[in-house]
Amino acid sequence: MGLQWRDQLSIGNDLIDADHKHLIEVINKAEECLRTSNRKELAHTLDELARYSNTHFEREELIAKAVGYPGAGQLHASHTRLVETLNTFRSEVTETWTDASSTRFGTYLRDWLIQHVIKEDLPMKPWMAKHSPRFDPRC
Repeated sequence: MGLQWRDQLSIGNDLIDADHKHLIEVINKAEECLRTSNRKELAHTLDELARYSNTHFEREELIAKAVGYPGAGQLHASHTRLVETLNTFRSEVTETWTDASSTRFGTYLRDWLIQHVIKEDLPMKPWMAKHSPRFDPRC
């Protein structure tokens, strides 16, 4: 069974919550590719995950700064580490494709998203609550 969105994961900003929902969909698609050994689709899906993660992280850091979240400065370093680890696993899975690396990578993807949302994003919720759920500092 794939990851599922739960309201408890909401941080109160529609943009970030929509990003997280999309990331869940992409990770579920990647896990399906791993299960079915669909190497071509996996490569495409992992590229999408890398691109979207970067877009999401940029948006999230911008919003965190705009709402005055005191931990905004630490988000960038953490996001950079996550992307580096994702890229390392991506190359391992697409190059060697062993059952063990596929299992490790599938577990990593799930843990990566859950840890990102719970440990890094949910602490922003009180600052998000001071703004409309549709808050977008770009507007």
